[in-house]
This record gives sequence, C-alpha cells and structure tokens, in this order.
Amino acid sequence: MLATAEALATLLSAAMPIAGTESIATLEALNRVLSADVTSPLDVPPMNTSSMDGYAVRVADLTGEGTTRLPVSQRIPAGHAPEPLKAGTAARIFTGATVPPGADAVVMQEQTEVNGDAVTMLHSPEAGEWITAQGADIRSGSVILPEGTRLTPQALGLAASVGCAQLEVRRRVKVAVFFTGDELTMPGEPLKPGAIYNSNRFTLRGLLEKLGCEVTDYGNVVDKLDATRATLREAAAAHDLILTCGGVSVGEEDHVKPAVEAEGRLAMWQIAMKPGKPLAFGAVRRGAESASASASTPTSPETFFIGLPGNPVSGFATFLLFVRPFILRLAGVQSVAPRALSLRADFTQKKADRRNEFLRARINPAGGLDLFPNQSSAVLTSTVWGDGLIDNPPNHAISAGETVRFIPFSELLN
Repeated sequence: MLATAEALATLLSAAMPIAGTESIATLEALNRVLSADVTSPLDVPPMNTSSMDGYAVRVADLTGEGTTRLPVSQRIPAGHAPEPLKAGTAARIFTGATVPPGADAVVMQEQTEVNGDAVTMLHSPEAGEWITAQGADIRSGSVILPEGTRLTPQALGLAASVGCAQLEVRRRVKVAVFFTGDELTMPGEPLKPGAIYNSNRFTLRGLLEKLGCEVTDYGNVVDKLDATRATLREAAAAHDLILTCGGVSVGEEDHVKPAVEAEGRLAMWQIAMKPGKPLAFGAVRRGAESASASASTPTSPETFFIGLPGNPVSGFATFLLFVRPFILRLAGVQSVAPRALSLRADFTQKKADRRNEFLRARINPAGGLDLFPNQSSAVLTSTVWGDGLIDNPPNHAISAGETVRFIPFSELLN
C-alpha cells in the first residue's frame, strides 16, 4: 500500500495549473486565485497621517510639560487637505487626517487642556509621535499579493487599499461529478427496500463549491457500462477533473473502472490510511468535440479522473486529504498543505493500526482533544461532531496526555 505522503506527492506532481485567465472586479474575487502579481501603484498611507485625535505640533515649539500654550491655527478632519502649520501654533487633528507640512508630532487630546482658541500641552512628544509615516504599510512598486495567492477577504481589502478595482485571476477549475449505484435515492423520494439516501452527493457538491469550483453535477448514473462511458465522454469534453464516489471496485455492478479504462487510463491505488484506502486516479480522453472549445474551456487532450471510496467518511476524508490539494494546485495555488496543531490527547487508544489513521476528534474546553467514540467509515455523524482530524502514524497507540498532530477542519474546508 502507498503511504499517504507518497500518494499525495504523485497526485500533485500531475496537477499543473490550468490555462485560462480573466479580469474580474475585486469585489467579486473572493476565493479566486491570482494569475499575476498585484503591485502597488502608490504608498500606503499616501501621506503622513495622525493615528490619534489630538493636536499636530512642531516639537521645537514646545518648551516643557505643562508650560507650552499654543494658539490653534487650523482644524484638520480626515479627508481634508491641511495648510502648512504656522510656527508657534498647533493644529486640531483627527485620526486618519493628513499631518500638515511642518508638523512633526501629534499630542493626543487626553494630554492637553483647551482654553478658548488655544491649547496647553501637558506632554512633550518626541518627533514622529502618533504619526503614521507615508508608506509605513506599503511602498509604491512593491508586490503586495504574489501570483498564486488564493484571495481571502483580507487580501481583497489589501488590493482595494492600493486602488485595485480589477484583478487578474485564473478561471475556475471545472469539475464534473457523478455517482453510480441503483441503491442510491435522493432525499424527498421514497426509500425502497435495500436503498439508501445519497449523502455523498451533498457532501462532495458542498466541498467542491466551497473550493470555488465550477461544478457540473450529472447526478446518479444508472449501473450500466454504456451509460457510464457516455457520461465520462460528455464530462471530459468541458472539464478539468471528473470526480466519482464508489463503483470503482471489481464487482459485476461496478462499471466505473472498466468505463474509465475504456475511455482513458486508470491507476488503482491502495493507500495505507484509515478511513479511506481505495483511491482511483487517471484520465479520460477528450473527443473531437473539444477541439472548438472556447478560451474558458480546458484544452489539454485529457481530463483528470479521481474515484473516491463510497463510504461517506472515507469519501469525505480522501477528498480533504487528496482532492482538495489537487484542485488547489490545478487552480495555481502553490502552498496547499494544511497547517496542523500539536495538541494534547485527552483519551487513550490502546489498539494501533498498521495504517495511517485520521481520527475524528474535537477540542475540549481544557484545550485537549476528545475522540469520537465510533470511528467507523460509515458514521458521518463524526464529521459534524468533530473539529478536525488527528493524523496518527501507522502502528502507534495513543496514550492520554501525549501530544498528537491535529489538522483542524478550518484548514481543510477553506
């Protein structure tokens, strides 16, 4: 069986960033991936500003604490251009306002006394006190967001702070998803004997949409080889990745494996992980109908294929650990590894497994980790109850009090 790190490295080595970019409004760019560096055309702030409500002064005009009384020569709200500060005067100034030429410090209003149209300084500032210098945050010409950045709300704010109304981004990764199994039933339909509700469809659709993919959902495909092959051909024409869940085994009713092999190529992996283990990776050829594709349509000769295991927790875990980084790399993101925490295990698990276990756990009020009592790959409840996955090495039993590696869902679901 492949180690999880080896399997992930093989996947990522195949995932080259997709072609195709577009210019979109910064307000609409959340979770998109930059296709070019964002360089600032200006300093931020673009002028010296006051970081306090108070009085702008010349330090040389102050003779000592509690002894300097200066007339107020102007009032400077934020957004207004000041006049140069006259020698021997102070300017009333507000947070964010431009410091007038000639002033070299701001005395906060709590350290002053106002008497009519004059103000007495109760503090002798140093030069630069309570002034945010021009360019203190960003210098003109500097790269503030490099190519490959996945745009968070704060990244959008940073782009906006230098005046970027449009951003150059890669097109969305196009993913086709379908499911096989005559036993699968959609919620709202009668549940016949032997049938189950198709929870995987809802989980995988949600995971793909949360990643910002452009998703085509072909729903449940009947358990026939011809129907499966036809769906693969249609999906390959206009997508970067085809994702399925279940049906990639060798049973008489498992048609996905022979269908992918007939329409392209397939590697079946046994991964030393729990839950999970079976994972299929390959590609489906694109037909002649793809030749006239538009600039927003994939142009490579084949579409990637990933087949996930059918058990709900197995499909969920393998998506987070393998499909998520694969899609992010297709989108042009270089750093795709989730950050892990070192936390205390507040439980004991005496039985070690020969595989790399990913245990559903959550952080308790004491800052340690509690383990969900049923770690079966069929118990989807554990994924809602938990805060993340404990990455437990092979052949390792866990003792209460030891430090374990914990990957929060907040790192895996963004």
